[in-house]
Amino acid sequence: MSITVISAAFNDGELIPKKFTCDGANISPALTWSSFPARTKTFAIIADDPDAPAGTWVHWVVFNIPQSVATLSENIPHDEILSNGAKQGKNDFGDIGYGGPCPPRGTHRYFFKMYALDTALNLEAGCTKEDLLDAMHGHILAQGQLMGRYHH
Repeated sequence: MSITVISAAFNDGELIPKKFTCDGANISPALTWSSFPARTKTFAIIADDPDAPAGTWVHWVVFNIPQSVATLSENIPHDEILSNGAKQGKNDFGDIGYGGPCPPRGTHRYFFKMYALDTALNLEAGCTKEDLLDAMHGHILAQGQLMGRYHH
């Protein structure tokens, strides 16, 4: 099963508006998802850039989003624990929460990957993408993604 992931800010494959990048306000775009299994307990999001010169660059790690939540509004705060109970990990800028596209050169692709999980994860806020991937192993019911592009 594949989760449908959309954003009001950009369509799959399109340019991400400057507002959501280091050239603008650097705020997270709104995301909405649908078509996930009924037995989903929580969701997780990993946003990363596989085109970064030194390897994949992590822009956002969010997990334990409750099953009752199917959208994140624009401009999610950089809090470790969000008002809906979700937790945020550390991005490769070294910060909690979202860090927008900021490619050194060329056009990069940014993947917002959504995972439906059969459990809440026993992870602390501030964890890394690797911690999250390890914890999700064997618990992923479905996944989907939205890809946007950006260049300075």
